[in-house]
Amino acid sequence: MLILFSLVCLLLSIQLVYPFVTVLLAQLFGRETQGLNHHSTNLPAIALAKEGHHFACIITAYRNAAIAQPLVESLLRQTHSGLTIYLIADECPDFDFSTSDQRFVVLYPTEPLRLKAKSLLYAIQNFQRPHDYIAVFDADNLAHPRFLEEMDRYANAGFRCIQGQRRAKNLSTTYAALDSMGEHYKNFIEREVPYRLGGSSVISGSGMVTETALYRAYLASPEIEQGKQQWKKMLQEDKILQNFLLRRGERIAYAREAIVFDEKVETGEAVETQRSRWLFSYFQNVPNALGILRRGLLGLNFNQLYFGFVTLALPMFIQLGLATGFAILALFIAPLWSAVLAAAITIFSLNILWSLHLDGAPPEVWRALWQAPKFVLRQFAGLSKMRDPNKHFKHTEHRKIVSVDEVMGRKSDSYKED
Repeated sequence: MLILFSLVCLLLSIQLVYPFVTVLLAQLFGRETQGLNHHSTNLPAIALAKEGHHFACIITAYRNAAIAQPLVESLLRQTHSGLTIYLIADECPDFDFSTSDQRFVVLYPTEPLRLKAKSLLYAIQNFQRPHDYIAVFDADNLAHPRFLEEMDRYANAGFRCIQGQRRAKNLSTTYAALDSMGEHYKNFIEREVPYRLGGSSVISGSGMVTETALYRAYLASPEIEQGKQQWKKMLQEDKILQNFLLRRGERIAYAREAIVFDEKVETGEAVETQRSRWLFSYFQNVPNALGILRRGLLGLNFNQLYFGFVTLALPMFIQLGLATGFAILALFIAPLWSAVLAAAITIFSLNILWSLHLDGAPPEVWRALWQAPKFVLRQFAGLSKMRDPNKHFKHTEHRKIVSVDEVMGRKSDSYKED
């Protein structure tokens, strides 16, 4: 029993300390990705692709197309002009977007889709011209004016899938600021650091672009076909995509300067709703993460090995909760492990602050830090609601209608245009 207890303490300590180690390695030896250009020595040895890729920008809207108007406007103002916007208005009432731009297409499915994967397939089936890459957005997103320009630079370097940086478009409540804190941490630990160390970025639910042929193959994969029948029990689309890519040996780039603004949850109830869905998907994805880790070990593939480890890491609040519980138990069973876990928790906590600093978290996030326990308690409540996703999961409603100019005009330096 003592051996098993010690093994659990060791695994928890490794999970808590490894983010600090990787951040330190990235700062000392990582390849800087900012200022990427066609001739950068920081790029892998890949033949340069043609310039001026054409992007299909797919927006999935459910029951509320109006929320997407600011996103449509931000995409029509892109500095990279090669794009067509496809808005899938699933069960949405008619809405006048007040634009005659031929690059904007609204599609109203004749039958309810009620699943993001089905909306994506519907968009591809109704493409009006060939596209080199597909960019995926949620209806509540906003795109920085240079989003596609930055993505095009990575596409020219030969990357077939690129994740952009998601930042908060709303920081008006404590919960929104704390949700943004988690995004900043994940941006740095799960996206920028792995990419700078030669691995793959973890994909988010929006703000990524994928080569069209590769994306079509992903949507035709068995996981998507099975998922369409599972409804809300379906593994989240972003996890299916990243698993699909890693199994094929692809490397997912992280374009830090390709910014997408995303609406953050503003209430405790919304935190529980969102996190219950995310947590269900995390545990559902564990066998896939183990499979990628095993592929990396057997094939001596650093990209797969590192990615498998990153996606297996427990959610932060579960890591800290378990580590604290075992540290207390260790006082009575094995005091040395109590000291080790206490040190690991301290390193983990300080690394969160360091990562937020390195990722340029705005003042609103720093001011909300002392209220983080409220957010953690809501996540534990979300953990208890994972039982039956088809019964308990609700669609997250988005109401913040703001322009990209308003978001970029905030006093916080981290949101100003360079």
